[in-house]
Amino acid sequence: MDFLILIIALVVILAITGSLLLVRTRRRALPPAHQTDRPGAVGLQDRPGPAGQEVAGTGAAAAAPGVTAVPGAARPRPEQPPPSAGRLVRLRGRLARSQSAFGSVLLTLLSRDALDDQTWEEIEDTLITADMGVTPARQLVEDLRTEVKVAGSRGTADVRSLLRAQLIAAIGPDQDRSLHTARHGGRPAVLLVVGVNGTGKTTTCGKLARVLVGDGRTVLLGAADTFRAAAADQLETWGNRVGARVVRSDRDGADPASVAFEAVKEGIDLGVDTVIVDTAGRLHTKTGLMDELGKIKRVISKQAEVDEVLLVLDATTGQNGLRQARVFGEAVNVTGIVLTKLDGTAKGGIVIAVQRELGVPVKLVGLGEGPDDLAPFEPAAFVDAILGG
Repeated sequence: MDFLILIIALVVILAITGSLLLVRTRRRALPPAHQTDRPGAVGLQDRPGPAGQEVAGTGAAAAAPGVTAVPGAARPRPEQPPPSAGRLVRLRGRLARSQSAFGSVLLTLLSRDALDDQTWEEIEDTLITADMGVTPARQLVEDLRTEVKVAGSRGTADVRSLLRAQLIAAIGPDQDRSLHTARHGGRPAVLLVVGVNGTGKTTTCGKLARVLVGDGRTVLLGAADTFRAAAADQLETWGNRVGARVVRSDRDGADPASVAFEAVKEGIDLGVDTVIVDTAGRLHTKTGLMDELGKIKRVISKQAEVDEVLLVLDATTGQNGLRQARVFGEAVNVTGIVLTKLDGTAKGGIVIAVQRELGVPVKLVGLGEGPDDLAPFEPAAFVDAILGG
């Protein structure tokens, strides 16, 4: 009996010893769990979980309740854009590259030893070619001619100073170029953005949202361009980058006025500072589409005042842009102009021409394709860029 117990004990001891040796051998064959410095190694911090999602509590922060996380990617935090102050000065070099040819021609002509009638005609032609328009160009030349005659000096510095003063005066330094974007009467400011196809309205709405967020405003975007699903998608992308909510229809071809109404209603409910409503591009020659803009404005006005109607114009279209401006002005009472693609043309005179045509100021200018290339318009900085100073 004792012998049998001894045999059983030996068998148990051998079994336990064999198990321990097997485990130790397997551990030697495996790399340490924390070793991630070799190609292809995956550590705990970035270990994928079920369905490609990150393991909760590792890599990216776990999603809050009720928030749908994108599989395999952390939700980006909203960007904080730079403030609007000084933007045009910072972008002046980009503007100068396209405008300086116009300015240098004027300075060269004015610096001639003999400023005869032919030279003054050349100066006038240069201004007209820059899309300033015949009447304002003629007026500027007459004023400048008088100033040069009174000053009696044609040194480069003196000529530049005289030309600078006349151009700034023609642009209108005293015009109110402020954007009404602050809450008032317990409701958000409402900005309606209009224009023809291809001028960059939706992009302008997104960039304007960045400008306002950079200045500390809270913004809601209304995607009232219901004819193009891509426009609403584009606007949503802009909104996501700066944390601005976007109100859009879930179907193509929905009534734009109803989308605009809902955007303003939600802006009121959420207590945001500014609601920006994007509208569909439309040909200024299509009466029905222009009437629709009037309807959108009327519907919005049932619950909030439309503080700004911004007409987006492509600066490269020249005099054709003036015809567009005239029709839009009649349809919705434009309060300000946004000139896009101003860095791509040497025809800076369009600023003077469009203001004269509509009687409203240029308030914003687009100077490139970057997200922060929309700037408040400043006459002095603009003229200095033209003259290369």
